[in-house]
Amino acid sequence: MSLQFFPDGRFRHFLSLEDVPHAALEKLLESARELRADALGGTALRQHLLGKTVCNLFFENSTRTRSSFLLAAQRLGADVFTFDASTSSGKKGETDIDTLKNLEAMGVNAFVIRHSENGAVAKLAEAAGPGTCVINAGDGRHQHPTQGLLDMLSIREFKGSDFSSLKILIAGDIKHSRVARSDLNALRTLGAAEIRVCGPASLLPTDGTIDGCKRFEDLDQAIQGVDVVMMLRLQRERMEEGLINSLDGYFRDYGLTQKRLALAKHDAIVMHPGPMNRGVEIADEVADGPQSIILPQVSNGVAVRMAVLKALLA
Repeated sequence: MSLQFFPDGRFRHFLSLEDVPHAALEKLLESARELRADALGGTALRQHLLGKTVCNLFFENSTRTRSSFLLAAQRLGADVFTFDASTSSGKKGETDIDTLKNLEAMGVNAFVIRHSENGAVAKLAEAAGPGTCVINAGDGRHQHPTQGLLDMLSIREFKGSDFSSLKILIAGDIKHSRVARSDLNALRTLGAAEIRVCGPASLLPTDGTIDGCKRFEDLDQAIQGVDVVMMLRLQRERMEEGLINSLDGYFRDYGLTQKRLALAKHDAIVMHPGPMNRGVEIADEVADGPQSIILPQVSNGVAVRMAVLKALLA
């Protein structure tokens, strides 16, 4: 049985988009769409999680994900606090599981966890008590399911809910990207017409992640006629030396410029999960241009995380 689900199909934890059925994915996206009007302010929804306690348990740095989960929990009325691993007893040798169990003993109902190791969040979910839920806020290069959800919500907002005619390009450092893995899971489930991936051979995974996708190593070819361009951050903190020759060379060959964007459909949208390396994977005029939906993605993150918290706790 999946660690994510109760026998009746309800979410027990939220760890990955890999085994989320189409109906459950659509239900979360629709819930997020309905919550979006109240996601960025107001007190109208605070009764949903009144009396619940949510802990942001982050063993790895974050700006957008941690902040949006904090706001999402507050919008729904939960008590929420952020755990800073850099000042915790982990520095004294306490294990991650002991940290979780001690916080759980204080009455925490849900943990939003980011970790640098693949699979670490699932291990913590296995250790959680029966009344506690765990949400994966990104683990290593494995999964980032709420980012995948907010990306799908953003595409629906600008391109409609029918993915069956969309050509979508994911470009850049796919090998080290948990965002790419979650996005690919979701795009397959939602029935995207064509998924293209592009990057230097050294940054394209060989573990089956991109099976079924159209693979390119030439960005000018890959971007021809696509509806959606998802650029990925070059994750230098996760890669071995020598995978790219230089940042200037990478931008020349794989950076999204206005000239390259003109090869996509005239109404193509540009996405990026952040943080952006401007001048490395994306040019300023594209990141800040009229086809960019990067800031709407960030806004949608609050609504999506509200939907996930509500599904698990309400």
